[in-house]
Amino acid sequence: MTAENRGKILLVDDDKFFLKVMSDAFTGAGFAVVTAEDGLLGVEAYAAEDFDAVIVDLVMPRMGGVSASLEIGRLAKEPDPIIILLTSMFQGAPHEHPIPEMGAKVHIPKSTSPLDIVIIVEQLLERKRRDTGAA
Repeated sequence: MTAENRGKILLVDDDKFFLKVMSDAFTGAGFAVVTAEDGLLGVEAYAAEDFDAVIVDLVMPRMGGVSASLEIGRLAKEPDPIIILLTSMFQGAPHEHPIPEMGAKVHIPKSTSPLDIVIIVEQLLERKRRDTGAA
């Protein structure tokens, strides 16, 4: 399966090492990946290209994750874009909200393994494909 078939992911985080680790995990799983090093660059990247999912760190310089997530949601060409907020502020299990909180329906602790984050994104994309009737 090619990256085009798996989807395109936007990763937004000011930690270059974390971006590299996450990017490697997603490309290894067959996804195309674009990275941005702060919320402002992430919003610009989202405005310029189409993405299947966006993963945003909560705390970043220039524009934090909440503002970036809200702006990306506003720019989305489709209802309910997959926006995931990563945070080191809680250590609980990844969870999904029925309506967006802080700009994202899905919140994942930053301590979650990259492979588990890839699996969560795969599950969210599959559910979205089923819900929209896409093949």
